[in-house]
Amino acid sequence: MHPSQAPVADSLLRLDNPVGFQTLGPAFFTQLPPTPLPAPHWVATSGSVAQLLGMPADWSTNHNYLHAFTGNSVLPSSTPIASVYSGHQFGVWAGQLGDGRALLLGETPQGLEVQLKGAGRTPYSRMGDGRAVLRSSIREFLCSEAMHALGIPSTRALCITGSPAPVYREQAETAAVVTRVAPSFLRFGHFEHFAAREMVDALRTLTHYAIKRYYPDCANAGDSDAAQTTALLKAVSENTGRLLAHWQAVGFCHGVMNTDNMSLLGLTIDYGPFQFLDAFDPNHICNHSDHQGRYAFAQQPQMAYWNLYCLAQALMPLIDDEDQATEAVAHYKTAFTQHFLQLMQAKLGLHLAASPTLQALVEGIIALLAESRVDYTIFWRRLSHAVGNNQWDAVRDLFHQRENFDAWNTSYQQALGTQDRAQTSRQMLANNPKFVLRNHLGEEAIRSAQQGDFSAVHTLLKLLEAPFDEHPGHEAYAAFPPDWASSIHISCSS
Repeated sequence: MHPSQAPVADSLLRLDNPVGFQTLGPAFFTQLPPTPLPAPHWVATSGSVAQLLGMPADWSTNHNYLHAFTGNSVLPSSTPIASVYSGHQFGVWAGQLGDGRALLLGETPQGLEVQLKGAGRTPYSRMGDGRAVLRSSIREFLCSEAMHALGIPSTRALCITGSPAPVYREQAETAAVVTRVAPSFLRFGHFEHFAAREMVDALRTLTHYAIKRYYPDCANAGDSDAAQTTALLKAVSENTGRLLAHWQAVGFCHGVMNTDNMSLLGLTIDYGPFQFLDAFDPNHICNHSDHQGRYAFAQQPQMAYWNLYCLAQALMPLIDDEDQATEAVAHYKTAFTQHFLQLMQAKLGLHLAASPTLQALVEGIIALLAESRVDYTIFWRRLSHAVGNNQWDAVRDLFHQRENFDAWNTSYQQALGTQDRAQTSRQMLANNPKFVLRNHLGEEAIRSAQQGDFSAVHTLLKLLEAPFDEHPGHEAYAAFPPDWASSIHISCSS
């Protein structure tokens, strides 16, 4: 028996199989075991995700879990699979892709899928090694949990395990495996795959599954495939609009918004060359591989819209009405605009509803932040405090043209009107994080981890799990980035 096929103790986390995606049939996935790694060790664990899965408090001391989440053994009832999908990458049709380094272990009784990332080659690895390195695994683990704590829809991360096994990227690095958790890892690319191959029956099967499992209200749109699929496209468009509003409001750059990296549930998925903005630059490109700037920060909303049109095109064999599909996708823009304004209203602490005044204040401060390249997270945190203590110098000093900020602030003060400033400040502090996963913080934690010291990863996780709290004694993690931070290059291999 292959060592990775050996089951572990029955007292561990049980996965119900086959359920969910694994019931769809062999056209949708390949069943195969993970590839073992030597001498595994724990790097980091998330207690909140473990609690979500109903795991025992001492689970991370259990070596059976260590081996199961490294791919050296399989959990009870687990039947690991890699799914097939296709997609557009940087605007170009890339053909068949698939889980090249990910294996879905199964689904928990709570309906959560558990997946290993970095578990070895699959039929969809496309000449790759199927592995993940410690560097990228730490980034994904921390950002998954950071986004969740910020209230942004995201896949979650249970743990990272590491191994001294070498993995070659730009240079030799060590291997790691991230255990990811989500209600579903379905992507736009899953639907594109079957549409491109004119496998309409499989496309219909997948669509019916998605509606039944994740969008049951769409089944009430009518008895026909066209009606239900159109309702699904509308719902996905709305969820995607809400997701992008969150990204833009918090200053998050995804970096590689290919259609195979777009979640059908509107989750942030596949953390590669991401970045939280330091200096606010709408044209910032966080992905060193994105030579044309397709996925620059300000382009993200439009790129999500473009990706939805790709999904609509994939669903056309079932919808068969371009006008209906176009109308469904148009709900993206409405959802994005409405939710973005709501989020910015909360960041500003304003009680007024959506109005020209709110729109003008939002557009005005975004323009000023860009003009002076103001640190995005620090500005919003300082503004939150200033509303409460009426001390504005620390905010004004962020701008090159202080008189421009003063003019905006006059309008802002008028909009605040008679609001209780102390209460407003508290509300703003609950919407404007003190801590985000800045690139240099991740880089420092990675460098320590590569030397065998994981304490910085654990500290960052603690801060990022409660990003709105003050965390006395950790002010350095909320300070301006050092000069060398701007030289960090994050690419698709990251």
